[in-house]
Amino acid sequence: MSFAALLYSAHAADTKPEDIVAKHLDSIGTAETRAAVTSRALQGRLHFKIVDAVGEVVGTWGGVSDHRKSRFVMRFGGGDWRGEQFIFDGEKVSFASATANHQYSDFAKFVSANSFIVKEGLLGGELSTAWALQNLDPSRVRLQYLGLKKIDGHELQAIEYSSKGGTDLSVRLYFDPETYRHVKTVYSVVVMPESSRHAVTTSVGQREIRYTLEERFSDFQTTNGITLPRHYDLQYTEDLQSGGAHEYDWDMTADTITDNVSLDPKNFQTK
Repeated sequence: MSFAALLYSAHAADTKPEDIVAKHLDSIGTAETRAAVTSRALQGRLHFKIVDAVGEVVGTWGGVSDHRKSRFVMRFGGGDWRGEQFIFDGEKVSFASATANHQYSDFAKFVSANSFIVKEGLLGGELSTAWALQNLDPSRVRLQYLGLKKIDGHELQAIEYSSKGGTDLSVRLYFDPETYRHVKTVYSVVVMPESSRHAVTTSVGQREIRYTLEERFSDFQTTNGITLPRHYDLQYTEDLQSGGAHEYDWDMTADTITDNVSLDPKNFQTK
């Protein structure tokens, strides 16, 4: 092992996840500036597509948050699928039906099964005042530093996020090693089909199914001392028993972000 590798190994061993989090929060703004922001509203344009399918749907998206309360909405008019809506009112998570026949989409079912990602402020990252790393409860969350990982061709600092209120879902947060901006979150879980769970032996034809949700954040801009991403990409992938996969992508641009807005409590009720 080279001297540089040994030096990095020793540094990684001394690095605590809390150190990464502290530097990340400083990348958003000073402690005083962050504390002064108690609510936020944002909205922008959305392009939705099913990967490997022809065409895309254009719509709008937005979010409001007040301390740890949050509401995240994606709207588009294409077929029966109208959009998505995830709400945390400070106590419980709720969802609005995504389709014309009042059914939840596969993506909404995934989030519902792992609702702690909404309740604890993971979904949407630092775009919300409910951001998990800004509201950490050490009694309920464990962080583990994973070192530098090569993701999408870039070396990024990685942290594993484990919630006592969570599921088997793996949550990994990635940060730029120079700026400590949060640039990506990957949620993943592997499950066996229901028909295989109770069988003594698993059929050769049965495959494990992997569900993956990736969030990417970019185009960081600073307004009134707060630095936030203006580009947000959300990608959900569900493996199929046939060996293929369903893959959905929401590409979003935040056109306006306004802090310390007065919000009606009804924003955090399911409509």
